[in-house]
Amino acid sequence: MTAVLCRHFGLEHIEIAEDIASDTFLKASEHWALHGVPDNPTAWLYTVARNKAKDHLRHKKIAQVNAGGRAGTDVVFPGDDFEINDRIIADSQLAMIFAVCNPVNSPESQICLALQVLCGFSIEEIANAFLTNRETIKKRLQRARQHLRDNQFSLSALTPDHIQARQDAVLKTIYLLFNEGYFSRTNRAAIRKDLCSEAIRLALCLTESELTRTSQVYALLALMCYQSSRLEARINSEGELLLFDEQDKTQWDQQLIDRGNYYLVAATEGNELSKYHLEAAIAYWHTTDSKEKWSRILELYNQLVLIEYSPGTALGRAFAMSKVVGKEKVIAEVEKLRLEDNHNYYALLGYLYAEMDKEKAVRCYERAIDLASSEVERRVLTREAGRLRRSNE
Repeated sequence: MTAVLCRHFGLEHIEIAEDIASDTFLKASEHWALHGVPDNPTAWLYTVARNKAKDHLRHKKIAQVNAGGRAGTDVVFPGDDFEINDRIIADSQLAMIFAVCNPVNSPESQICLALQVLCGFSIEEIANAFLTNRETIKKRLQRARQHLRDNQFSLSALTPDHIQARQDAVLKTIYLLFNEGYFSRTNRAAIRKDLCSEAIRLALCLTESELTRTSQVYALLALMCYQSSRLEARINSEGELLLFDEQDKTQWDQQLIDRGNYYLVAATEGNELSKYHLEAAIAYWHTTDSKEKWSRILELYNQLVLIEYSPGTALGRAFAMSKVVGKEKVIAEVEKLRLEDNHNYYALLGYLYAEMDKEKAVRCYERAIDLASSEVERRVLTREAGRLRRSNE
């Protein structure tokens, strides 16, 4: 909605567009509670937003006239051509993402702003995505918005050079949007399917243009399809999150796996090898029952840590290694990582120690519980620690 409004207000008035979008949803929450959800909620929302935009501009013109100024010379009035349809929404959103991902800001700031403006992320959700604190994100967003205003950013047509310079940030935004849906650490619901679907929709929009239809886009689509295929199996009947080995594979969506295979093949055209290619390939091997599955996954992790190292990648590699060489041989390598402020570090150590030293494994799980910020994760870790305690009695 913010993106569509900015097509008519101009991107320099993004705060006005955001305020109108917020007011629109506030009115929906009040009106729908009394009268029920309309048959076409999307059309209702955009109609209200359009009317609010017209009212705002009308009041602004009146105020300017009363003040003796010229009426509305700096804002285009959205008249009868203020159309809303799926194509306009998709085009507006992609145009906004590329406009916001402006190299005048650092890559991190570009992604933060895109997540806030276009994906509706809260400060807390962005901080979680970047593994940093709220104050850092607030300052980053303030500076990013000011830089864009100073450079008079707009929704003008992008050249191939512009797209090439900004596509990495755009893909990272979509990637983080999907990750928040796949496993939310800031929401009561561990899985937010709406965010996963939205991320896939945006990536599919990128495949519609030759300028943005790259192998990285196809690799990211493959990754998201593979991961989405397991969404139904990741939650049990009590609403608890299930670990990979606990999932009922009959609940995996084979159609999404097949789509993932299709996009992964499309991603192999050319010589490019990105983190999305490697993560998609890892996700592919997870869908198989091949005997060489874990050795293949380990090989891919070995490449991934060289392309883009992160604590999560290092821990994922260690887990894969434990499946290949055994848990005992991996413990020393994991402990060398010294990720004492990372709950996943202690969770992995708890898993590795479980068969050799149950008391130490429980202590590791307890430390992971203390560090975990998500209630969903704490429940999973508590379940694993409880299972070990019972088996040790």
